[in-house]
Amino acid sequence: MNRNPNRKKPSLLRDAKQQRGGIPLASIGRKIMPAEQVSEKLEKRERRQTEPALPAVTKIVSAEGSASGQKKRQANVQMQKAPKEKPARAKTPVRIIPLGGLGEIGKNMTVIECANDMFIIDCGLAFPDAEMLGVDLVIPDFTYVERNADRLRGIVLTHGHEDHIGGLAYLLKKVNTPVYGTRLTLALVEAKLKEHQLNGKVELNVVQPKKTIRMGCMGVELIHVNHSIPDAVGLAIHTPAGVLVHTGDFKVDYSPIDGGIIDLGRFGELGSKGVLALMADSTNAERPGYTPTERKVGESFDKLFAAAEGKRIIIATFSSNIHRVQQIIDCAEKNGRKVAVFGRSMINVITIARELGYLDVKDGTIIDIDIMNRYSADQIVLITTGSQGEPMSALTRMAMGDHKKVNITPQDFIIISATPIPGNEKYVTRVVNELMKSGAHVVYERMYEVHVSGHACQEELKLMLALTKPKYFIPVHGEYKHLKKHAELALETGMQRDHILIGQIGDIIETNGIDMKITGQAPAGRVLVDGLGVGDVGSIVLRDRKHLAQDGLIIIVLGINRADNVIVSGPELISRGFVYVRESEALMEEARKRLNDALEGCAAYELRDWNALKGKMRDVLSDYIFGTTKRSPMILPIIMEV
Repeated sequence: MNRNPNRKKPSLLRDAKQQRGGIPLASIGRKIMPAEQVSEKLEKRERRQTEPALPAVTKIVSAEGSASGQKKRQANVQMQKAPKEKPARAKTPVRIIPLGGLGEIGKNMTVIECANDMFIIDCGLAFPDAEMLGVDLVIPDFTYVERNADRLRGIVLTHGHEDHIGGLAYLLKKVNTPVYGTRLTLALVEAKLKEHQLNGKVELNVVQPKKTIRMGCMGVELIHVNHSIPDAVGLAIHTPAGVLVHTGDFKVDYSPIDGGIIDLGRFGELGSKGVLALMADSTNAERPGYTPTERKVGESFDKLFAAAEGKRIIIATFSSNIHRVQQIIDCAEKNGRKVAVFGRSMINVITIARELGYLDVKDGTIIDIDIMNRYSADQIVLITTGSQGEPMSALTRMAMGDHKKVNITPQDFIIISATPIPGNEKYVTRVVNELMKSGAHVVYERMYEVHVSGHACQEELKLMLALTKPKYFIPVHGEYKHLKKHAELALETGMQRDHILIGQIGDIIETNGIDMKITGQAPAGRVLVDGLGVGDVGSIVLRDRKHLAQDGLIIIVLGINRADNVIVSGPELISRGFVYVRESEALMEEARKRLNDALEGCAAYELRDWNALKGKMRDVLSDYIFGTTKRSPMILPIIMEV
């Protein structure tokens, strides 16, 4: 089917206002149909391809009175009563290729291939660690997808978190393919595409849970799950080799804020029919028990709002946690408070959620931040970003006194409704310290139940394994320790050790319905995004940035008359981030003297080879400085032709 990539697509937000149920499925085309219909078609096709033909009837010649003839007749009867069991036949191979999300938190992306068809599950990003100086985002390496773009049938999204949709716009700039997901997920994607000037150029298809998308020879069925964002789904992938189940990010919440409980019945139904492989969320595999319901946070908010009587309440949380925001708004309305929203991502998500009907807010509850000062402190609740102590977030700027509209005072009651992501603890601690220095009362981490996870703990993971009863198990979504612990849980449920596979990014995991193994490697890794540059910052650049940050820079400037090959000026030394020259004049003067001594011994032919000359100056200066200070600044020689 020929698609016009420039054809203007309808706005999901505008359509959602007109129709609460989302874009009519009839408008999407013939790729989506009920799950039962697709499953039945695939099963019939597979039976035709794999069922062995009935054995031909062998004619036995009668030999009455003959002992050998009698034995043959008896043998034939025995064969008819107990036919020999045929060995299992290999089916069309299916390949699972994780390009992100294994051995790490973030940039989740998995390719599923069968015959000449392939599709992608999620395309997320990760945030840089402390070693990635100046880097804004980390996205997966798309090389494998670009090489096989002619076989790509689409991208299916499990939910709208950044670690699952944040890299999508970067991929869609390289390959144009349809995107499938639930209403809220695609509304968040649409907002991102506008930022990248891709609005109207990508085919976005809204799919409801219990519907199935055709991806060539495969069918992808969406299954409702609970998570910390509405409209999250798991996937049942119907392939010629068997059914693959991908849970997405999930938890089991029997009393969710909205959307109903996880569809455990469908997972159990798939398990009773036979699941070839399960790929399950491993984030909380180390945590025993069950993940608490989100309603626990609402109960804590009720108590804290009462404790904050007479004070302004400021709550920092994840912008995508719409259920958390709903409970904050409910508490504010019960206590007669107005709500102001801070932080660009928080404003965007709340606006989209309200327009789609995922947030229930009374008229007049949410006010513009510009009129916030018209109300007294005890009439206001601020919802803001910055629960992870991000340097540029609204809460951090408030804590540091840099926010234009909010000054922290002893009249503030601040709730950080999140648990620090590993690696962010020091940033959160710094923000808490600064808020307390301003006299504010701060509730954070585990002081109260102001945060619950959106990921399943050990008992819920065991439940998923028990329901699906997979032949093979691949733990996904987590660092290696999470994957390893999840594998141990699978062993506890009775799975065979050789049927559990802990993969790595780039592994090509292949199954033909009989066995599963790693058969090769696809190009995979990380691509660093710095400003508008994508992939132009590599390991060498990061190494130089780290070197500059740790030891500073010394520049050697030398002037040479090219015609006569004589030095006419310098060497001059410029220091940045190494020492303050005025306070280290003796050190710099001795360094200059040593360079002069080295240059005086150079013959005319040596002055012609500028590369060798630069190397000589670098070696002389490096040896002297390290011997004197035990430091190794970056040394950059510059030769100017005069």
